[in-house]
Amino acid sequence: MKSLQKTFFIYMLAALLSTSGMLLPGSTAVAGCDTTYRHGEEPSAGLMLVDAVLIRPLTFVASVAGAAIWVVTLPFTLMGGNTDEAGDVLVADPWCYTIDRPLGYMEKIP
Repeated sequence: MKSLQKTFFIYMLAALLSTSGMLLPGSTAVAGCDTTYRHGEEPSAGLMLVDAVLIRPLTFVASVAGAAIWVVTLPFTLMGGNTDEAGDVLVADPWCYTIDRPLGYMEKIP
């Protein structure tokens, strides 16, 4: 039973690493993220700390999970013809929110 659990863990780790590896090349040039901001206010040090320690790791996990969901649902989105929309919502938007906004800006850029 232990070898089955170990094998399952290795496969899950490999799937997670390969999924997160697919996201790394998807930088701002590929995703086409909008980096313009509506206001010129500087965020406080507290907001920057919360963003760096809590929000960024959570949104990175959401990006990886969204990519995994996108891959799983890819056959259905191909049949439905909405692959681009699903990719934008599940992968590009969380990735842009995680990577492209300045530290401390919590609002989503429209």
